[in-house]
Amino acid sequence: MNARHCCQIKTRAGDNARRPASRLRRGGEAAGWIVSSVTLALLPKCPVCVAAYVALATGIGISLPTATYLRAMLVVLCAASLVLIAARRLRSCIVRGAGQQ
Repeated sequence: MNARHCCQIKTRAGDNARRPASRLRRGGEAAGWIVSSVTLALLPKCPVCVAAYVALATGIGISLPTATYLRAMLVVLCAASLVLIAARRLRSCIVRGAGQQ
């Protein structure tokens, strides 16, 4: 029985070989893209609708100013997470491309 896993790469000292990305990591990245994009697409523009959705989902009523701040916070968080995921993807592509030269 081989004690080494198939995804471990035998390297020489000084090599910067990387293990392939796992399915869990790739699935997490895809989920990040999907959840953030769907949240931005389905987020209502009206603070009254945001307050109604919160009331329907949780049973707790919120005021209109709170709904306005909640909507703005969700937009910022979703946009920031999309930028972060895109930057990670771009960085990995650049590193992978630089390693092939």
